[in-house]
Order: sequence, then structure tokens, then C-alpha cells
Amino acid sequence: MVTPRWMELYKYAACDLADGLLKLNVPGAGFLANIQPMPHTASIPKPELKKVLAPASTFLMAPKATKSFPNPTSLPTNAPGSNLPDSRPYADYAENGTIIVISQPRGQSCAVVGGIMAARMKHLGAHGLVVDGRVRDLVALNETQLPIWSKGTSIIGAGAETKFHAHNVPVHIGETTVQAGDIVMIDPLENGVVAVPKGKIDELLELLPKLVAADEKVIADVEGGVSVQEAFKRHRS
Repeated sequence: MVTPRWMELYKYAACDLADGLLKLNVPGAGFLANIQPMPHTASIPKPELKKVLAPASTFLMAPKATKSFPNPTSLPTNAPGSNLPDSRPYADYAENGTIIVISQPRGQSCAVVGGIMAARMKHLGAHGLVVDGRVRDLVALNETQLPIWSKGTSIIGAGAETKFHAHNVPVHIGETTVQAGDIVMIDPLENGVVAVPKGKIDELLELLPKLVAADEKVIADVEGGVSVQEAFKRHRS
């Protein structure tokens, strides 16, 4: 089996990828802003800290009204329409070998991922979860041993405020747009998540060795007493 070229990105750090995407003028430089590792539950063994790299599959949630939350926000007018063929729970749409990227409407109190959904997605082969919103059931989530990153936590279930709206449509996190098939890196050692547009992979891989080599030269000069300004002038101009 031929190894896909995007696997070469694994030898770089999330910061390297963002630096390269910035040079390539990618909106948001691929950074998924304000997404943090889920809090660890002390009673469960901590998942191994390692980079995870995989294509994205995307899930867009929409607001809904309930008696507890009767005044929902609205989806943006430019949001894609629903493309769901049936009423299956969203976790049943998880694709093997992907990192699940979930977009929750802003300002909500509920979680969109809990222990049951995470367990189902792991069973179907998800490599990680990135939630632009809240998660809950931290003990159960930690038990999956999946890398799970989110903007926050909650104790309220998803049905209180949200419904599954669309699968594998563009989702927006900060200034970055993630589409199905883009390559997502979860990098706990660099403490960040980055999404590489699938159409930029070849350009990025051509650029990265030069950027990394230049940074190494800058560090060597600075450690030798050269000013940062001069080191940048020598190697980054």
C-alpha cells in the first residue's frame, strides 16, 4: 500500500505547519483557536501524549429550542443546508481513520460530546476528537483514551440545545475553515491543533524543510550572542 504524502507532515510540529501555512497565505494559518486538551480525570490513566495526524471528518451542529433553553440562536445565513439521509445519531457517521471535527453553535451551555458518543466514535475507528464547543462525562471520555480537545466542558447533554445538522461540510473555527479531507494535527507537545487544507499539502511539504532549517540557524546564532534582529536578517530575509 502506498503511504499518502500527507503522512510526511508527522515529522513536523504544529507550530511548523502554522508557520508554513502563514507563508502560503492560508486564512487563519490553519490554527484552530482556543481549542485545548480536555481536563484529565485523576482516577483514569492519562492518555499517552503523542501527536495524532489524520484526515478530518466534519460535523455541524445547529441550535434548537427546548423548555429549558427556549431562545436559541440561529445558524448563520450562509450555513450549508442539512445533508443527512436519516435521523441516526451523529456518532454513527464517524469514519475510520479520521479526526472528528465538531462545530457547536456559539454561546451554548450544553455539551455536544459525552461518553456514549465518544465510545461509539472510537469503536468506528476515529483517531481523535476536536470540539469547537463543550464536552461532558470527563471520566467516560478519559476512558476512551482518545485525544479529545475542546473549548470547554459542561454537565448538560447535547439534546438541551443542539441537533445534528450536516456531515462533511465546511466548518469554521476562528479564522480557519476545516473541510472534510483536510489534514488535522493534534500536537500536545506544541499544545495546539492545526488543519492543513488538502490542496496545500504539496506546497507545504516543499516549504517546511527550508523554514525549519532557517529557524535552526537563527537559534544557533542567537545562542552564540547574535541579536534576534540580525539572525532574522541573515536567515529569514
